Amino acid sequence: SFTRLPEAPKQYTRGSQRERSNPVTTRTNAFSAPPGSRSVTQNASRMGFEVDDTQTSILGNANRLARLDESGDPLYQWDRTVLFRSRSLMAELLSDYDYDLPEDLIAAEPAAVRDESRLLVVDRRSGSLSHHRFRDLPTLLHPQDRLVLNDTRVVPARLFGQRSSTGGKWEGLFLGTTDDGRWKLIGQTRGRLEVGETLTIAPAHDTDSGQTLELTLEERDAEGMWTATPSNSADYTELLAAFGTVPLPPYIRRKLADEQDWERYQTTYARRPGAVAAPTAGLHVTPQLLQTCSEREIEHSFVTLHVGIGTFRPIAAEKLADHVMHEEWCELSNDTAKTLNQSRQNGGRIVAVGTTSVRTMETAVNNDGLFDEWSGESNLFIRPPYTFRGVDCLVTNFHLPRSTLFVLVSTLAGRELIRHAYETAIEQRYRFFSYGDAMLIL
Repeated sequence: SFTRLPEAPKQYTRGSQRERSNPVTTRTNAFSAPPGSRSVTQNASRMGFEVDDTQTSILGNANRLARLDESGDPLYQWDRTVLFRSRSLMAELLSDYDYDLPEDLIAAEPAAVRDESRLLVVDRRSGSLSHHRFRDLPTLLHPQDRLVLNDTRVVPARLFGQRSSTGGKWEGLFLGTTDDGRWKLIGQTRGRLEVGETLTIAPAHDTDSGQTLELTLEERDAEGMWTATPSNSADYTELLAAFGTVPLPPYIRRKLADEQDWERYQTTYARRPGAVAAPTAGLHVTPQLLQTCSEREIEHSFVTLHVGIGTFRPIAAEKLADHVMHEEWCELSNDTAKTLNQSRQNGGRIVAVGTTSVRTMETAVNNDGLFDEWSGESNLFIRPPYTFRGVDCLVTNFHLPRSTLFVLVSTLAGRELIRHAYETAIEQRYRFFSYGDAMLIL
């Protein structure tokens, strides 16, 4: 059984116990804490509990704590999190992160007004849920809390064209550039593409213009991503503006973005081009809402993570430990690091707006719970039993089942609590995914 110990001092520790490498050159090959790097009993001890070695069921211990919580003893009112977290720690299989969603709850269009989206508030201490509008966010946070937003800008990365040799249709997605300016792509076509083959790209929104862009395929990696050289040496942002369209997710069943998508599949504060998918939690945020937060002494900072295939690539392995994230470029500036550290020192909470902000901050935070300047690639995959050191609260959308994002939020709040929240959201007919409603995890 668990016995309450004297209050332990607050610690900030990493899921992995390895020494931290140089933050400016390499990063986070640990993905998260590998199984065995910290046991459930070690976590229980760090939380101020003594673990009886004769008890073999950690879940049994957690259930007993939950009963203590329900008894109303003030000393244990927050212990429900141990129950949720203990179950989460054992959830190492992809099948543990599945759920059924009625198709009519997938949002195909954004809300009429950004901050009129619904907001489901999940309180980890009590396990309670409450229903709000996104515009209520300033009243749900505390003075001195700090919002952290991802200021990446979505580029028109979806491309359409044909194979120059056969005339067969091709469509694909621009994923970024190499150091020497070549393009990285994924795509689909009938038949097998070959090295040296050329794709002829037409403007997505003006196929009759006569303009074309040639992409010569040079190499293909083991996961199907091509490196190609464009026939025009202009900057990729100019070429994509001329030939591409907004890269809407496949569950929004429009191949070509409409006028509304060009505005609404972009945050109001987007300023650094490079993402091929939107950081969707930020789609609800308006300048007026940030102003209201500021008036309540809730300020905000920016980080950057250019959303790429690492974020939306499906998990193919049944064991989470076998999934490897693609690297995505992210940055947390020295000024932002200082500001975040000062907010913590002042007693404020770090409130991430979106999972990409979470991954950027968890990449940049050190073993002492302090933020360092960081710029580079990150392949951080947050899964149980990862210990968060940089983020206290999270604003996020509702995510696809069996996705790295659903695993991340379940790791933060506990799988059973998140499952309960999603079941409630479905019952209450919340709207899901990129254009859907939001959740605040406190």
